[in-house]
Amino acid sequence: MQPFTTLTSTPAPMKVVNVDTDMIIPKQYLKTIKRTGLGTALFSEMRYKEDGSENPDFVLNQPAYRKAEILVAGDNFGCGSSREHAPWALLDFGIRCVISTSFADIFYNNCFKNGILPIKVTPEQLEMLFDDAERGSNATLTIDLEKQTIKGPDGGEISFEIDPFRKHCLLNGLDDIGLTMEKSSKIEAFEDKLKQRAWA
Repeated sequence: MQPFTTLTSTPAPMKVVNVDTDMIIPKQYLKTIKRTGLGTALFSEMRYKEDGSENPDFVLNQPAYRKAEILVAGDNFGCGSSREHAPWALLDFGIRCVISTSFADIFYNNCFKNGILPIKVTPEQLEMLFDDAERGSNATLTIDLEKQTIKGPDGGEISFEIDPFRKHCLLNGLDDIGLTMEKSSKIEAFEDKLKQRAWA
């Protein structure tokens, strides 16, 4: 998993509440078990018209936000079903951080497991970030995970809370497999003992 340390990007504003996982990645794309290739289908029902052409009104199709790595979203982001394809699609598109006032629990947990930083802010802070994001390419946000800060384009800072263990995992690029591999020497020693007992 790619470590998350600092990130500077134009933030894309999505002023929609209750964005569920079916909106993030519709059910017809759930057949794959690969984590890659889903970026083109991210928000597909909003990004594309019925004829397959791009919807120019959708935020991620607008020139300023095509390469956005930060998404500023409305309340209760990631609600709905527990599909892990949702963070896979966000990450494959290039989104590394989602900022909102609240997230569905399963989606929130899945983000950390896939190298995405979900940040919870107050409603007042979210409105400030929406204002920044709506300035387009004239404004960038800088996320510093070590310092737990969001720095705005005018120098203002917002502090955010994060569980220390999850912070450690993101900073070091550790998913569940990576955490297990950190204990590989102890696992090997345990397996050696089992083998010795079996031959005793």
